[in-house]
Amino acid sequence: MNINAKTGIAANETAEMLVFYLYEESKKINETLEPFDTSFNHIISELLKNKEFVAKLNNTYTLPTYGKFPSQRIMLVGLGKKEEVTIDKIRQAAATSVKTARDMGIKKVTSVMDSIEIPSQKSFEWYQGFIEGAVLGLYQFKKYKETKPDEEKEMKTLTLLLSDKKVLSFVKEAIKRGQVIANAVSFARDLVNTPSQDKTPTILSNIAKNLANEPGIDCKILSMPDLKKLNMGGILGVAQGSTQPPKFIILEYNPRSKNQDTIVIVGKGITFDSGGICLKPPKNMDQMKSDMSGGATVLGIFSALARLKIPQHVVGLVPCTENMPSGSAIKPGDIVKFHSGKTAEVANTDAEGRLILADALSYAEKFHPDAVVDFATLTGACIVALGNIATGMMGNNEELINRIKTAGEKSWERVWELPLWEEYQELIKSDIADIKNTGGAGAGTITAACFLSKFTEKYPWVHLDIAGTSWSEKNSAYIQKGATGVGVMLMLELLKNWKTFPKKHS
Repeated sequence: MNINAKTGIAANETAEMLVFYLYEESKKINETLEPFDTSFNHIISELLKNKEFVAKLNNTYTLPTYGKFPSQRIMLVGLGKKEEVTIDKIRQAAATSVKTARDMGIKKVTSVMDSIEIPSQKSFEWYQGFIEGAVLGLYQFKKYKETKPDEEKEMKTLTLLLSDKKVLSFVKEAIKRGQVIANAVSFARDLVNTPSQDKTPTILSNIAKNLANEPGIDCKILSMPDLKKLNMGGILGVAQGSTQPPKFIILEYNPRSKNQDTIVIVGKGITFDSGGICLKPPKNMDQMKSDMSGGATVLGIFSALARLKIPQHVVGLVPCTENMPSGSAIKPGDIVKFHSGKTAEVANTDAEGRLILADALSYAEKFHPDAVVDFATLTGACIVALGNIATGMMGNNEELINRIKTAGEKSWERVWELPLWEEYQELIKSDIADIKNTGGAGAGTITAACFLSKFTEKYPWVHLDIAGTSWSEKNSAYIQKGATGVGVMLMLELLKNWKTFPKKHS
């Protein structure tokens, strides 16, 4: 879809669909809409007065212009109450308008931005959010579906109409940034939605290699011999049951940057999770293709770094393997030895994500990081605790935790902190190894993070459990059923506003 911005007057615009945004409590018609209301014998005012159209968030109403204006149709889109508007609601309204138009067969839409009444102090982020919503709202995963030509509906052009020439260049910059970020989220969604047969560890590592075509990005792939040399028993142990060889993706952006902090992003890359010998129940096992959502988040972030001109040195680590049952699979009661030298008793082979992350988090020390953030679909317990709304967050550094919370609020990929108290560490003690990979029935999300914390003692670290937020069971304004691409917007927001991190952590 081509997205552009221009100045002009709505009543003079030629468009298939002209979109106006209204607030729920508006007492009068916005001046941008007034000429249409007057020409239509105040039918729009009557619709609002009689509550035939209530401008609740994502409500829409479409009217033909009957040749009275150059535009063929106008659409009214609700924003909800003005005092409650957020960047997420702007995203939703943008998504709703373009999706509704697309489903009507409209190919060209002009959005009247003055009707949103964007506050000057929020203008850049709201314009950017509008574009993110529009692009993500049109996202579809149709790679494996045959669509007949007469059923194909696709938006070709979105134009943002402004009245003030002074903000035009500023808005065009917001459009560029919004498109880059939304495309990065879509890239991550595509990876997660792809069936496991087409994203084996080898295929995923080849996708990572292609990212190295972007300016400033280097890529290195560790294979079985390398993993053995590095004593990465966690990755190797989980991979035992699969015929697909494991890979460890290492991406570096700005590797030669000077006077910049190093931020390492780690993503769980289980390309299919059967549970191993502790086999999962058949119901919904097809969704276990999404167990590499953390890895997809890392790759999505790296697809955007150069285009956003992020100045920091950013490292991406994605340990990749399948978790399968077979005669050679790791068994309950086995002991694995990690890259760090620590050992773990495998109490449950379906708690495999923390095993591969342990090696990756230990390897992160090599880069002398100022901060490490990991993304993982780690525990079903996180879904029980927080549902599909918030990502679970735990870590060892209060400042990093607060920075991520702020970035989550700004990007609307919100996080919620759970405690990582010493008492929980007792639950993962093993009689025969340093630790064990489960902590019993209670506090599953926390004990999983406790396990990871044993490998992150030398740097500031935050763990984000995206088990509930990485997948949606229903369509909403700019999220379709399936992969959400969560974490990409949060991390890019964090990096955009990154400042030098204190060298000591709590």
